[in-house]
Amino acid sequence: MQQSGAAGGRGYALFPLLGVLFFQGVYIVLSLEIHADAHVRGYVGEKIKLKCTFKSTSDVTDKLTIDWTYRPPSSSRTVSIFHYQSFQYPTTAGTFRDRISWVGNVYKGDASISISNPTIKDNGTFSCAVKNPPDVHHNIPMTELTVTERGFGTMLSSVALLSILVFVPSAVVVALLLVRMGRKAAGLKKRSRSGYKKSSIEVSDDTDQEEEDACMARLCVRCAECLDSDYEETY
Repeated sequence: MQQSGAAGGRGYALFPLLGVLFFQGVYIVLSLEIHADAHVRGYVGEKIKLKCTFKSTSDVTDKLTIDWTYRPPSSSRTVSIFHYQSFQYPTTAGTFRDRISWVGNVYKGDASISISNPTIKDNGTFSCAVKNPPDVHHNIPMTELTVTERGFGTMLSSVALLSILVFVPSAVVVALLLVRMGRKAAGLKKRSRSGYKKSSIEVSDDTDQEEEDACMARLCVRCAECLDSDYEETY
């Protein structure tokens, strides 16, 4: 639909569907750019972030509003799950009650939310709508959420990565400790055969070395305890 008129001999035309104002021969864009991930994958029981960002030609004011809606699979019915206008208003009814959290920042163009304790029943389409008067014309991006059970293969890969990050450094420390202990034993054996007696300085050095070896041994034990603790937390 196009509207036209005159104001003091000056013509203008308004294209509301496009968010474009034609005034004095100049096109002025009054619109928002909104972006969201087309597909998001999550796992049962693990918090999921639904990202939504926007760019507005106007400064953010207390009139800015954000609305998130949800549409179940194979359904045309949408329900409101979150509203924002100066304050956060997550839904207080339905399956998303007490599970929607605000993680955005309107002054940084962030309108993201998160879902706590997601389940397979949360699968569906989410939409993010932002209005920042006079910028009210915009696209409405859709995000398809897929929640699944975390498989054994995924858990195994996580444990394997954790093991590599913890076990490899520990193995290196143990190897260095064994090499040094081997060299020390060989040196002592050689000296004992030749009837060599240590000086007071060498005795002091040996004491320091023993303390250092004990420290490295305690470090190895600590690394092993961390590995066991992290492994238990994973399951």
